[in-house]
Order: sequence, then structure tokens, then C-alpha cells
Amino acid sequence: MKKTLLYFLVLALLGAGVWYFVFREKDAFSKNEAGFQIADTASVYKIFLADKKGKQILLERKDGHWILDGKYPALKQPVDIILTTLNKQVAQYPVPQSAYDNVIKMMAGEGIKIEVYDKSGDKIRVFYVVGEANNNTGSYMLMEGSEMPYVVQIPGFQGYLESRYSTAFEDYRDRTVFNVPENELKSVSVTYTEEPLNSFTLKRIAADNIEVQIDKALMTGKPLNKRRAGVYSRFFENINSEGYINGTIKLDSIIKSVPKYCGIDVTSVKGATAHADVYWMPLNRRSKNMLTPFPGIDNKFDADRFYAVINNFKDTVIIQRFTFDKIFRKAFEFYDADDTTGIKGKTDVPEVPGNVYKVGGSGK
Repeated sequence: MKKTLLYFLVLALLGAGVWYFVFREKDAFSKNEAGFQIADTASVYKIFLADKKGKQILLERKDGHWILDGKYPALKQPVDIILTTLNKQVAQYPVPQSAYDNVIKMMAGEGIKIEVYDKSGDKIRVFYVVGEANNNTGSYMLMEGSEMPYVVQIPGFQGYLESRYSTAFEDYRDRTVFNVPENELKSVSVTYTEEPLNSFTLKRIAADNIEVQIDKALMTGKPLNKRRAGVYSRFFENINSEGYINGTIKLDSIIKSVPKYCGIDVTSVKGATAHADVYWMPLNRRSKNMLTPFPGIDNKFDADRFYAVINNFKDTVIIQRFTFDKIFRKAFEFYDADDTTGIKGKTDVPEVPGNVYKVGGSGK
């Protein structure tokens, strides 16, 4: 009889062990505790991020585009990174008991809160993320209302996920300066402050009819180079800045201390306008021409970058010559004949100032 009771006791203990290690483990990875993954990110219409320092970011999907903080176009890449992370992140294992207290302290002091909503405004997920787990194999995440944090990772990805949930405003704001496709362009004016004779205005009268207005003294009976004018009209789609520098200490004084290079006005057939005032940037430690002079550029200024004031004078950005050099054309170039001495197959955009719109290019 005693042996029978002993057997029953052993079986009961084994059964309890099986329940704990099998069913308890399944509970630990339930959606309420560890369901950080969102399979259908097309259902995501709003993402709110907030950190412990008071920084907040609101991203909303409207008419197929993402809007930042209710009024700015959002940069596509960082939004796509968040959506991809939400779609692929998977809980790997609960935080070990030995690390539990430290992770909870990190959550309380440094955690970033992520709220995800659907089209109706209903919450899909709310969770917190912080830090990097051992050996850079994921970040710690805690579902709202849960007490158990998890190490969460994207399978096959080496790195941590916290950085993908940035709360820095500048990481999300769209950097577009001009974005007018060729078929929507109505006019462009480039006005050079110190070289007014190089200023010009290009107007699209019809699809195959472009005028370029310049100082009459430069024309001297020459016909408009229609190919150059047509090529130039393609240069205003997806023209972006390097980044915003709003809030830089003494920024207004810096801008006032340097000469204005030019002003650019772009108008679309729909009546939308965009203006940029471009200023020289003083020579600095990043300037390549600090060691090697750049032809035609005063060594007081950076040869590769400029300041630009855009968005109705509300924002200051840095722009790159690499992007804008094709826009910084001169009036006389539109009335010069093509340079037929160039190598066929050369692009229409010069690699260095002077050799413009080589003939034989694709025109793209």
C-alpha cells in the first residue's frame, strides 16, 4: 500500500513538472506577454513614440503617405524601418531572473514607449523597448500591462532593435527641397546675387515649347539650345537636402556673415511654388578643399556644401554641390551650341564645372 502511494506521489510530481515546463512555457510566450510581432503592417495607420527625456514622435498614414506630427511629410526610409521591425521582431526568451531587476530599472529610466494603432484608431500594440541584450543579440521589450520583459530580435539580424525606434524629430522629417516632375514643371528662375548676368528664367509654354529668358546682351542672335533646355527641365524631381540644421547655435548670425550665392524659384503647373535661398558655407574641418583648392571656388568657402533657407524661410538645411550642381547652370549655357568634342555616351550633367550638357548623352 505504501509503495502504491509512493508511485502515485512520483507520478503527480512528474505531471506537475510536465505542466510547468510545457504549458507554463506556452503561457510565457502568449500574445499578451510576448506578441511583439505585427504580421499585417498594412493595418498600421498611426505610430506614437515617446522617450523618458520628453521627446515624442507621431507618425500617421494619410492618403497613402506618412505625416510627421500632423503637418510635415515624413521621410519614407525610417518609417519603412519601423514597419519592417514590427513585422519581423520575435521574442527569443524571457529575461533571466539574474538580469530582471536591472532590465526593469532600464525600462523605467530609459525605455521608449511605442503605441501602434489601426485605421479606426484602436490600439494594436503598446510596448516598451530599451538597450541591447548580451552579445548585441536583440533588445529588451516589455508589453504594456505585463511584468515579464523579453529579449526580442529579428531572426538572422545581428544587432539591437532600440535604435530602430528613434524619437529624434530630424530622423523622420522629409528632406525634399524641390520635387516637380518634368511634365508638371511650369517655370524655374535662378538668380545669382553676385553674377546677375548669369541669372535666367526657364518657362514651359507647352510640352514641346520651352523658353529661357536671359539678358539680351548675352544672346547676340543665338538660337535657344532646345535640347539643353529640355534636359534642364528634368532636374527638379526628388531634389533633397543633406539635412536640417534648425536650432544650431548662432545660425542666423552665421547665415548673415556669408554671401548669398543664388535664389531658386520653382513653380508647377498646379500653382505650387518652392523657393530656396542658397548661401556659401564657410570653410570648415569637413571641407575637402581645405587641403586641395577647388577650381573657381574662393578658399574661404566650402566647395562641396552650401546653406539653403527653404519652406517660406522657416527652415535652414545643408545642400550638396553633388546634388545641386546640375541646377546651378548659367544663362549663356542655354544659348551655346553643344560641345561636339566630347566623348559620346557622356551624361548631360557635368562632373566638373564648365563641360556642360555633352552631346551624345542619353538626356536622362
